[in-house]
Amino acid sequence: MAEIFHPTLDGNKIKTISTLGLAHIGDGVYELLVRTMLVSDGSATSASLHKSTVAWVSATAQAEAAEKIMPRLSEEEIAVYKRGRNAKVGTVPHNTPRAVYMKATGLETLFGWLYLKGENDRITELFAIITEE
Repeated sequence: MAEIFHPTLDGNKIKTISTLGLAHIGDGVYELLVRTMLVSDGSATSASLHKSTVAWVSATAQAEAAEKIMPRLSEEEIAVYKRGRNAKVGTVPHNTPRAVYMKATGLETLFGWLYLKGENDRITELFAIITEE
């Protein structure tokens, strides 16, 4: 069986994945990072973990995270982010402005792309920038 927890897909294979496919996997990667960060101190309750996770992975929080890392992205990473930000999505949640939702989609696309490339160190670096106070 191919390695699926730590994939390393070549650029040609990644190009065959839709933008929203990249955002889909990136959403999971980003949420796993947030959950890992939140449980790492070991003192939170289940209810507080859920509430904190939802706050971190909301479209608004992800859009803010995207703004935070933007100056540190390479040209290629910016292109991937923009590909996600400009994707045609079917629906946008009623309580979220479209521009905010699209920035969040761009962030998820970037994280999905990095994950599938096996760029775990880069993901960690960008997540550290997002979470620094």
